[in-house]
Amino acid sequence: MAIYNGRLSQIDQSEVKRYAGIRKGGEQEFPESYVKEACMEVQLAAVPKGIYQWYDYDAACHTVLSNPPLTLEGTSIQKHLEKSTRVCVLGVTIGEGVEQRSSQLFKEGNYTVGMLVDSAATTAVEQVADQVNALVNKEAHKLGYQTTWRFSPGYGNWPIEVQKDLAAIIHTDEIGLSVTETSMLFPRKSVTAIIGLMPENGAIGTKRGCSSCGKLDCPSRNN
Repeated sequence: MAIYNGRLSQIDQSEVKRYAGIRKGGEQEFPESYVKEACMEVQLAAVPKGIYQWYDYDAACHTVLSNPPLTLEGTSIQKHLEKSTRVCVLGVTIGEGVEQRSSQLFKEGNYTVGMLVDSAATTAVEQVADQVNALVNKEAHKLGYQTTWRFSPGYGNWPIEVQKDLAAIIHTDEIGLSVTETSMLFPRKSVTAIIGLMPENGAIGTKRGCSSCGKLDCPSRNN
């Protein structure tokens, strides 16, 4: 198990606009200064942390060989890991402070920045996940593995209900990340995911990101 203390030296403003649903020609509703302010609010309030754990993986049985073993349901995740012999499961969060700051802004009547803080927080947690992903890739490649892209519960037909079991084998409680009875992550701006490790030069049969999801009307979809 490895714990990672993340960093948010900057937040990708173009991604903030995408999550906020700001399309070309709509920027006049949200002046650039508002987007910058929202990013600064998140940088000040966020406590970015990550944790990841390595396990052997039985692709034939679709089972992570954790204690206890975790069998993965859903053809999407099974296909994604079909050539993997090991996996890395990870969790990241930026803490509760960002949610609290967003709520405070709404109470103060600063609705625009409050809304953009939510989008900036989503961008921020993905950036922290990218940072952990990069560490995993580096370690895996040193061991001679090719990595898949990270796949989260809810992608394709991988049930969101796996969150509790996934969090348990990652030990997300070590970074203050828990799962509610309705299978939602808390704090809300958090991510869990799995990365497959394949023999070098392995190829993945699944598409990355939004292409793996059938929700075509999602406002955050980028392809």
